[in-house]
This record gives sequence, C-alpha cells and structure tokens, in this order.
Amino acid sequence: MNTGKIVQVIGPVVDVQFAENSIPPIYQALTVEFTVSGRKETLTLEAQQHLGEGVARAIAMSSSEGL
Repeated sequence: MNTGKIVQVIGPVVDVQFAENSIPPIYQALTVEFTVSGRKETLTLEAQQHLGEGVARAIAMSSSEGL
C-alpha cells in the first residue's frame, strides 16, 4: 500500500505528496480515511496530474469537506 500526505485542498481539488518513486499513475483511485465529528469517513480521489516533486493533483469524487 502506498501512503501519501495531503498538502493542499481547494474545493474538490486535492494535492497529495508521495515519495518521488511511488507517485500513483494518472486516473488511479486514491482513498482517504479521516474522522469528522467522531465519525469515520472515506473519500475517493482520482489522480489527474503530476505536479513534480512527488505531488499528485487529484479530484474528489464526493465532498471534500472535513479534510
């Protein structure tokens, strides 16, 4: 499993930092698990662009509120 770190959220656009050699391919689904008000949520993202330095820009498939 490849783990990244969210570095920026602007509406449905989410930038995720990965190690240089493990950035996911374009159109790869990414899942984010987080907690909002004590409730676990899972959000699916789709990688759309490689920005360089291990950062992938992804689009949220549902609301990114709470990230």
